[in-house]
Amino acid sequence: MYSGNDSREFSPLDKSRAFLVALELKGSRPLLPAEESLDELALLADTAGLEVVGRAVQRAQRVNPSTFIGSGKVEEVRIWVQELGAEIVIFDDELSPRHQRELEKLLGQDVLLLDRSALILDIFAQHARTREGGLQVELAQYEYRLPRLTRQWQHLARQAGGGSARGGAGGVGLRGPGETQLETDQREIGRRISTLKRELESVRAHRARHRARRRRAGVPVAALVGYTNAGKSTLLNAISGADVLMADQLFATLDPTTRRVSIPEGGTVLFTDTVGFIQKLPPTVVAAFRATLEEIGEADVLLHVIDASHPNALEQADTVDDTLAELEVEHVPRLVVLNKMDLPAARSRVDELQRVYPGALPVSALDGQGLDDLLEAVAVMVSARMIAVDTFIPYTDARLAALYHEVGQIDEEIHGERGVQISGRVPARYVYRFLPDGGLPDSGEELE
Repeated sequence: MYSGNDSREFSPLDKSRAFLVALELKGSRPLLPAEESLDELALLADTAGLEVVGRAVQRAQRVNPSTFIGSGKVEEVRIWVQELGAEIVIFDDELSPRHQRELEKLLGQDVLLLDRSALILDIFAQHARTREGGLQVELAQYEYRLPRLTRQWQHLARQAGGGSARGGAGGVGLRGPGETQLETDQREIGRRISTLKRELESVRAHRARHRARRRRAGVPVAALVGYTNAGKSTLLNAISGADVLMADQLFATLDPTTRRVSIPEGGTVLFTDTVGFIQKLPPTVVAAFRATLEEIGEADVLLHVIDASHPNALEQADTVDDTLAELEVEHVPRLVVLNKMDLPAARSRVDELQRVYPGALPVSALDGQGLDDLLEAVAVMVSARMIAVDTFIPYTDARLAALYHEVGQIDEEIHGERGVQISGRVPARYVYRFLPDGGLPDSGEELE
């Protein structure tokens, strides 16, 4: 956590043994039961390079306003942590600054206290490879940490309140240094947050210009979305020949990757791999990654990739659906892809999953099963948003003819003395490029 002299900046996970804690409220209906949610937290800890040595679950009627879990359970955790030699305690839910402050007092200064949000942010910091990814992660971390700053200076407040040679004035004259340091840190972080937001707005504007050029070029986009570790990167590799990092870890890849893929019946589609979703994803992450996630809303097709072999596949899919609803992308056509069909557990659940998601395509990114059907389905969805265009293109406008070949489906092509007559279909948003007057091709307007 932050302190004025903490040289570790944003990677406090330099200790290896972790103890996990979850709270299950009676009468609540969480996405996953506490034990299964802790299983996922253990995978997150493993991704961060930690060794999980124990776990505890408390079932209670409500959240304890001071310590999140009950004081008796806190004492149990403290004893287990000492006996197991754990150096880090990770809570499965985001802790308020007050919870964190009180728990740190009770668990001891030798124990590093984290919550799920802090752990995810640390993993993101490890896996961000591009400047944009680094900016987004740093912004999310600072916004997470800012309300938690105050606790770092409690020792100064205690010194001020304990009396002094200046008499019984309640520490008058001694409070200043602590408050000044806190205010200085708050201002520094506030300035850094403002700087990061400006830089990310620049990135966002750059992405918007890039999307506008892409729209004018006429290449449709298919965005891969899904729960973390659903196999999106493996799928992108399989259909495009890309070399995207694949690992059996949560959030193995963070920065988006885009590859051009040829589809049946001619034409190409840009497939974009996006950051994986997860239950209890910190709101600061969603906000910080707005520039990246905007790519989802600009896609022509969403491929929702589900790990069909996972016992909680439906719950994971619900998380993705909820996150997509938050991003307000319901208008984008969606195709559900049931991945990992090379595994028996996935094959045994196909019927169940297809009842929930009719038309879902079973595939295996690992052995190639169903990938031809997937590309055919994408081609059909792209074609459904295409309009018949019969146009004459003079030979002097070879770029326009090349564009028709790249993004369109050509039924007939007749070459004459001055140019070529092409009949076929192009995506609706690019019809203006082939209008007789050129449709003001630099205007960036779309026909939908």
